[in-house]
Amino acid sequence: MKIAMVGCGALGCFYAARLNRVLPDVHFLLRSDFAHVRDHGLRIESVDGDFFLRPRCAIAAEEIGPCDVVFIGLKTTANDQLGRLLPPLVTRHTLIVTLQNGLGNEEQLSVLFGPDNILGGLCFVCVNRLSPGHIRHTAYGRIVLGEFGRRSQSRTRALSGEFLKAGIPCEVTDDLARAHWEKLIWNIPFNGLGVAGAAGYEAVCEGVPSPRVPLGPCLPTDQLLADARWEALVRDLMREVIAAGRALGHDIDHGLAELNIDRTRSMGPYRASTLLDFERGLPIELESLFLTPLRWAEQAGVPMPRLSALCRLLVQLDSHRASIAAEIRKPGA
Repeated sequence: MKIAMVGCGALGCFYAARLNRVLPDVHFLLRSDFAHVRDHGLRIESVDGDFFLRPRCAIAAEEIGPCDVVFIGLKTTANDQLGRLLPPLVTRHTLIVTLQNGLGNEEQLSVLFGPDNILGGLCFVCVNRLSPGHIRHTAYGRIVLGEFGRRSQSRTRALSGEFLKAGIPCEVTDDLARAHWEKLIWNIPFNGLGVAGAAGYEAVCEGVPSPRVPLGPCLPTDQLLADARWEALVRDLMREVIAAGRALGHDIDHGLAELNIDRTRSMGPYRASTLLDFERGLPIELESLFLTPLRWAEQAGVPMPRLSALCRLLVQLDSHRASIAAEIRKPGA
């Protein structure tokens, strides 16, 4: 099985490295870290055991060539590059597995390559890139795999088996769309409020930043759950997401809100990837994580006042992210 990981940030490097420990033909398509990883290798610092490897690196897809499986670990803000990056890797038999956040990613891939070989993988993991070639994995790691628009087939179960051999818990779902909405129960509040929290509680509630309130730091998970007001917003957003998913035909358990809160509280402080991107002045995954879920919910007739306000604020913050990031990084901020 020849595998390529397209998008080797923290998540892509972590999963590709784990697979590379049991599969010999895994290729890493890198960009900014290419020279470092090529020359010095990749170091994974993990709660499951640290390890080091020298992976097969490429800076262009043409260097890798056609693959059996292509994983996409890119941020969804780079989805406009998929039509350029993937064709050298893909034949009519290639499985394309997006490990990306949010909604609409499988749909975009199906437009480019047809729907027959598109899969989705939902990653439940706490992992960050500390520096070039240095990844820290602090918790979890489970993947849920499913096929786009159909029940899972034997090929999905075989791919799940490779993750299991690599020590990654991996489940197969027959309802990928439902699994996406279930993951949004965590992603929307903790990614969204974490960033929007820099503008203050009132700004989040109103959906607009106040010119009188200076921007503060982003809020990691433990701070969101340590303040009763923020925790209430977390619950409100979770309930809206559950209501939207159920209105779209997915039998989502209402108890998943409390389950997600309890699990998040137990894992201690964690800065979701959206916070890190925002603080670095990088674009956040607005469309897939926030705007598309809001649009689909409103089309289903579900009122989403908290998510609507959050989206308005995030759009404004993202439009000025570079200057905001500089303000956040000021000494004493």
